[in-house]
Amino acid sequence: MVRPCRRRRIRGNPNSSYFKPAGIRKIDLEESTLEADEFEAIRLKDFLQLDQNECAEKMNVSQPTFHRILLNARKKLSDAVVNGKVIKIEKSVSNK
Repeated sequence: MVRPCRRRRIRGNPNSSYFKPAGIRKIDLEESTLEADEFEAIRLKDFLQLDQNECAEKMNVSQPTFHRILLNARKKLSDAVVNGKVIKIEKSVSNK
């Protein structure tokens, strides 16, 4: 039996919703979408430099789940930077 999903707490919202390479029109670029929980994982772990267990606790998820979210976020960011894609950041509609 599958465990029910826990509601993820997302506190931070980005100041902007798009980042793109300079000098190229957005319409000419592929887009990589960073979900709200992935943005929050990057914010907590990489920007605020919190311990991974502390980050997981703040997001109300298990440590392995937090790690998977963080890996997905970093993969999307690195793909966008290396391949010159637009990064679209989803804003959370409500705190999960």
